Amino acid sequence: MVLICYPRCTTCKKAETWLNENKYKYEYRNIKTENPSKTELETWYNNSDLDIKKFFNTSGNSYKELKLKDKLPDMTLDEKLDILSSDGMLLKRPILVYNDKIIVGFKESEWSSFLQ
Repeated sequence: MVLICYPRCTTCKKAETWLNENKYKYEYRNIKTENPSKTELETWYNNSDLDIKKFFNTSGNSYKELKLKDKLPDMTLDEKLDILSSDGMLLKRPILVYNDKIIVGFKESEWSSFLQ
């Protein structure tokens, strides 16, 4: 299990605390210094039932500065994966990867179901 987070993100801290309290073992990965590669993102996307838009941190500064709200509808999947792999701060977090499956964002009830 891999937890991909930004250390200063409060939602990431909540997710990490929840995993620790529930005694899950995981590898921690800093999304800023170890941004997921395009290959990883493509695998996770293909193994999920998520729309690629769910991978974007739509409230982040990088997303807003790049005006991605207006650009995403016209971008190909390949272009979206390229841009996501270029900057970890564009990714919604936390990301939990478990048995080749992925969950994005943190809601305790969803994580409980996901890890069953």
